[in-house]
Amino acid sequence: MTYFTAPGERSPKEEIARMIRVNHAGEYGALRIYAGQLKALEGSPSAETIAHMKEQEEAHLAYFEDAVRARRVRPTALYPLWHVLGYALGYATAALGEKSAMACTVAVEDAIDAHYAEQETYLASMPQEKDLQEAIARFRAEEQEHRDTGLAHGAKEAAGYGPLYHAIKGATRVAIWLSKRI
Repeated sequence: MTYFTAPGERSPKEEIARMIRVNHAGEYGALRIYAGQLKALEGSPSAETIAHMKEQEEAHLAYFEDAVRARRVRPTALYPLWHVLGYALGYATAALGEKSAMACTVAVEDAIDAHYAEQETYLASMPQEKDLQEAIARFRAEEQEHRDTGLAHGAKEAAGYGPLYHAIKGATRVAIWLSKRI
């Protein structure tokens, strides 16, 4: 199928490359957050739950690593930054306690849920991208599960939940915006 774009608009191929780039970066960032949380919460009751969420993120990242290679998508140049900042965010929130770590998860996953929902909508009219759409839908469901797990583990009981939630969700949105472009 041939797609036409107006001057200044991105082609569907360019949009999909941006999706893969940002999702690849985001899944890597999520792994780094969970790695930091696991280090800070080593031996805690939450560690097993966080390790399970991290395993799911590893599978998501593997999918997008394959997509980056197969479609020859340039990864974000911000990868080194997400490596450090993701770990720091995970460690810092977990150092505040298990509920703060879960608040971080809720904030990040809320932003990712909206992000993946937009991608699902965009891909809905592209039958040739059924595999990508199905993967994103599956990953979105798992991200929603992570959010729900965070809520079930007392995220809203974290000290300063509101400001913490909004700061992390806002920072996640900025990271998404940057990773699409850089």
